[in-house]
Amino acid sequence: MIIDCNVCRDQSGCCRYGAWIDLEEAKKILLHGIKGDFFHLEIDKEFPSGFKVGTSIEDQKCVFLDRDGLCRIHKVNYSIKPVTCIEFPYESGRVSSFANVLCSVHRANLRKKKLRNKSKHGKQR
Repeated sequence: MIIDCNVCRDQSGCCRYGAWIDLEEAKKILLHGIKGDFFHLEIDKEFPSGFKVGTSIEDQKCVFLDRDGLCRIHKVNYSIKPVTCIEFPYESGRVSSFANVLCSVHRANLRKKKLRNKSKHGKQR
């Protein structure tokens, strides 16, 4: 299933709970002086540096969203935007388990697929 973020009406919906990013990416963001903080430093061997940090506290929105719902990192320098953010709603080449919750385009695709399957099965009977 291909998810096209360009058709999303709520471009910051996927940022409403923040993200886990690599510690080295966080350092680059800080070096650019972009307003925001990082939380919950944890060891995680899945990340290139072996550490990850969160961009939100608990279930709060990403601290890098501005009042307009746009990403401050993206606005300043897209090249330092965290990989997790760039790739979402994908994670390691697959649709993220969080896409069902955070991605309105993915949810819409799932509803369409479900309706198609329902109508197929209804016609076969």
